[in-house]
Amino acid sequence: MSFFVWYQILTYRNLKDSLCSCLVRLIIACMTTERVTLTVENHVGIVHLNRPEKMNALDPAQFEAILNVADKINGDARIRAVVLAGAGKAFCSGLDVMAAFAATQADAPQDIQARTHGITNLWQQVVWQWHAMQVPVIAAVHGVAFGAGLQMMMGADIRIVAPDTKLSIMELKWGLVPDMSGTLLFRQSVRDDVIRLLTYTHRVFSGTDALGYGFATEVSETPFETAVALATEIASKSPTAVIKAKKLFNAAPYLNEAEAFMAESVAQEALIGGKNQLEAIFAGMQKRPGNFEDYRE
Repeated sequence: MSFFVWYQILTYRNLKDSLCSCLVRLIIACMTTERVTLTVENHVGIVHLNRPEKMNALDPAQFEAILNVADKINGDARIRAVVLAGAGKAFCSGLDVMAAFAATQADAPQDIQARTHGITNLWQQVVWQWHAMQVPVIAAVHGVAFGAGLQMMMGADIRIVAPDTKLSIMELKWGLVPDMSGTLLFRQSVRDDVIRLLTYTHRVFSGTDALGYGFATEVSETPFETAVALATEIASKSPTAVIKAKKLFNAAPYLNEAEAFMAESVAQEALIGGKNQLEAIFAGMQKRPGNFEDYRE
């Protein structure tokens, strides 16, 4: 749910008084720059939403930090896979309502129809960038993933979820729709009738339910450790092949048969005989880890 929408809700309720103005200044003053952390180990970028005292609810500072971290990952060819997790007791509880209100007091409401990041607005980009990122992203989800948090989870290629996690497409509870890329991302993994049921009812469901519905790839009692192990495994493969495979999978839903077949051929032709493809062959024959060159397109 976008900040602009919350502006409409809150101003409709006449909350723009002197007390709220004081609260706004306090909230803005308390915003920190370390809302998202990035560490790199064994070619794996480990990203933590880092606002545990608010269950990683999204505020303007965190939006900016998420975009900055994604830019760093895209520009760092050492990183071959990413783990996206939340610090503390939750993955992400959704939008921070008061921070959204504070943002509207500092500046005029933004036009959410404006395409500020290519095909997306700011709020859509915070989620869509994980899907569009060149390298695979694995979400490690625990605690809660509500609203914007669930949409961000669905931006990942693979989603490892604790069985007792609570999840919800929460927006309709507030008379709104999921507007941070969810309508595109949900349908890639979840049946249409299930998406509609969970959207229309904003029902809370468990991590175990999420597996059956298609939101989760796998259920694990230790989602972060499971995600790191999987990311490390992926990072040990040819980064050239992994990146081109993700590009193919991302494009496939929007291509006709002829275009999809040609895309496969173009990717394969670019790979055959390349340094990393030959290294994959030699490493397999010699039963040793591959020594691959870093890669970005």
